[in-house]
Amino acid sequence: MASVRQTPLTCSGHTRPVVDLGFSEITPHGYFLISACKDGKPMLRQGDTGDWVGTFEGHKGAVWGATLNTDATKAATGAADFSAKIWDAVTGDELQNFSHKHIVKSVAFSKDGGHLLTGSNEKLLRIFDLARPDAEPSVFSGHGSHIRSAIWNTDSTLIYSASDDKTVRVWEVANQTETKKLEFPNSPTSLELSKDGTILLITYGKTTSFWDAQKLEKIREFEHPGPINSASLHPDKAVFVCGGDNFIMYKYDYETGQEIESFKGHFGPVHCVQFSPDGELYASGSEDGTLRLWQTTVGKTYGLWKCVQSEDIVENSDSAPQIKAED
Repeated sequence: MASVRQTPLTCSGHTRPVVDLGFSEITPHGYFLISACKDGKPMLRQGDTGDWVGTFEGHKGAVWGATLNTDATKAATGAADFSAKIWDAVTGDELQNFSHKHIVKSVAFSKDGGHLLTGSNEKLLRIFDLARPDAEPSVFSGHGSHIRSAIWNTDSTLIYSASDDKTVRVWEVANQTETKKLEFPNSPTSLELSKDGTILLITYGKTTSFWDAQKLEKIREFEHPGPINSASLHPDKAVFVCGGDNFIMYKYDYETGQEIESFKGHFGPVHCVQFSPDGELYASGSEDGTLRLWQTTVGKTYGLWKCVQSEDIVENSDSAPQIKAED
């Protein structure tokens, strides 16, 4: 399949930069994808095709963070209007609103979906009990600057947070204490926990680093040609993808760091990247206002991608197989 080329699916609809995205787990209806955008209107899509499902309307400022619970029945968003919201992902209705005192950059559901973790420009982490929305949240303080990202570990007993204070910190949920602090030469730009919960990905500067999620010991790290904003590890941990300021999507061998593929599809910096739950594709969001879906294995018939002969695409071309993204 050496002649096969990568043809990403482009998901339009947003009018400003796409700054965050998240997949659900696989449900009886497939899996879903949510995107956060500075246009203030987070969108829900079918994950394997990018088909638009609906738009959550209610924020009065740029939406910086968006996520789905595991079965895609609820969504959470964080925005520049100093709020985090919970939505019914089936009807699109707003269910809960949690006020903050500054921009909310990060939102994450606990494993059981019963709690919401937020990180904000207040330099604070908060955990809200969704069964008791009027109760005071648990608050975690210690960061010295804006929080960019905050995620749970697999059983929701720990929190990892990344801040513009150039640190990633680990917190015990039960006693609200900081247990570990990692310092970096640049502000960490993204966090991701591997699907099996054993590896923590951290991007900073031109580097993607991989850490033992329990011991917080560095496993390996790789430097890239330009600044990296986000990275994602394939569920089987064979490859990882990343993107950043030079508009290019990269795929690397996880063990060796050898570049496998690189594609320039976006017309602006790449802000967010994530593999689908089945690992068949990865999504990227960009300053250009689009989401793009990329095949992990180029040339495989999956979703809207069909492997066709090139004469089906360009008249009088040779017979080298290519990928056509069906409308």
